[in-house]
Amino acid sequence: MDHAVVFGAGLAGLLSARVLADRFERVTVVERDRLTRGPRRGVPQGRHAHALLPRGQEIIDELFPGVVEEMVAAGAVTYRPLVQARMVLGGNLMCRTPMPGQGLALTRPFLEDHVRRRLLALPGVELLDGWDAVGPVFRADAVAGARIGRPGEDRTLDANLVVDAMGRAGRAAVWLGESGFDRPAVEEVAVDVGYATCYLDLPDDAFGGDLLILIGSTPANPRGIALFRVEGERWILSAGGMCGDHPPTDHDGFLDYVATVVPPSMPDVLPALRAAPPPAEIVPARFPNAVRRRFDRLRRLPRGLIAAGDSICSVDPLYGQGMSAAALHAVALRDTLARGRDDLERRYFGAALRVTEPVWQLALSADLAFPGVPGEPPLASRLIGRYVGRVQRAATRDPSCAIAFARVVGLLDPPAALMRPAVVRQAIRHGSRS
Repeated sequence: MDHAVVFGAGLAGLLSARVLADRFERVTVVERDRLTRGPRRGVPQGRHAHALLPRGQEIIDELFPGVVEEMVAAGAVTYRPLVQARMVLGGNLMCRTPMPGQGLALTRPFLEDHVRRRLLALPGVELLDGWDAVGPVFRADAVAGARIGRPGEDRTLDANLVVDAMGRAGRAAVWLGESGFDRPAVEEVAVDVGYATCYLDLPDDAFGGDLLILIGSTPANPRGIALFRVEGERWILSAGGMCGDHPPTDHDGFLDYVATVVPPSMPDVLPALRAAPPPAEIVPARFPNAVRRRFDRLRRLPRGLIAAGDSICSVDPLYGQGMSAAALHAVALRDTLARGRDDLERRYFGAALRVTEPVWQLALSADLAFPGVPGEPPLASRLIGRYVGRVQRAATRDPSCAIAFARVVGLLDPPAALMRPAVVRQAIRHGSRS
C-alpha cells in the first residue's frame, strides 16, 4: 500500500496517522486550520477541560513511546487517582485509596502539540495545514485519491486510503451518499449540554495537595464541574449542565453556578475560587446531541474510506471520554490492518464499534436517566443504572469498589468487571441508599 490521507489533525487524526505510518509508504495529514501552538479555531472545545483517561494515556504512550514522560517534563501534572483526586460520581464521593498508575492532567492543545511533533518526526509522514478536505475520489467503488482545496488552489492527491477524522463535522456519511452508497443510520440523543471554562491562578496547595476535583451531574442536579491543575502553573475550571441548564459567563454568575455544585463536604473550594484573581475570560461552548453513526451496519462499502473518533461516535463531553475513545479507534485500526487488507473497511468499522460500545452505552444510560433528555431507557439500562448506583454508593466506603469503578470509568476494564463476585458482595453490603 502506498499512500494514506487523513482528513483532520485532531487527536483522532494524529493517532490514526501514527498507525498508518507502519503500513503505508506515505501518510499525509490534511488540516483546515493553520497549526500553531495552542487552541485552534476548528476545535472550539479545545479551550475547555479534557480528561485523558488511563486507557487513553496507555495507548498514546504505546504508540509514541516516552511521550508521557516528555509531557511531564514539559509541565503536564501527574496525580495519584483516588488519593490526590476528589471524585463525586452519581452524587457519591469516592473513598480515598491507593491504586496502581498515575493520572495525567493537561490541556488538549498541549497534548496535541506533543503528539503532532512526534508524528511528524516519522519518515514518510507529511502535514498539509491550511487546506480544506473536499473529499475522496472514487474509481470503480474504491478510493483512488483525495481532493483538497484552499482559496485559489485545488489539488488531488493519489491515495489508497482516506480517513475521515474531522470530528463531529465529519463528512464520510455525506461522501458515501454523494457517491451512490447508502448513508449510515444515525443514533442520536438530545442532551443540550452547555459549559463554560476559565483558567485560574491558584496556589499549588490550594486544596491540601489534591490536584483534581471532579463533581459529576446527577438527575437531581444536572450541573457538574471539573477543576484541576494543568501545565503552565494554572488551574482549569469547567462547569456545565444538561438539558439547557447552562452556566453564565460573567464572573460572579459563573461562580454562583459553581456554588450550586460543590458539596458542603468541600468547604475549601469556593473560598479559594472567590479569592483567586478574576480570569481574563470565561469561554462558553454548546453540545446539543450525542451522535453515533452506524457504519458497521452498511451492507456495501467502498474500498479505502473509513472514519475515526467523533466522526463515528461523539458522546456527552461531561463524561470526558472523547479523547480516549479516539485512541481506542486507533488501536482498532492497527489491529485490523495487522490482519491484512481484504475487507478492511467492514472489519475496521466492526472493531471500532466493539471497542467503543462500552463508552456509548455508559454515556447513553447516564444521559437517559435525566428527566429532560428525550427517550425512554430500556429495561436493561435501568437495571444496570440501579446496580451502578449501588456500586458508586459502596465506593464511598469500600476501597475495592472504588478501584473497580475507577478502572471501568477509565476504560481499563469492561463494565462487566463490576459484576465480579467481590464487587457484587460489597455493592450489596454497602450500596443501600440509607
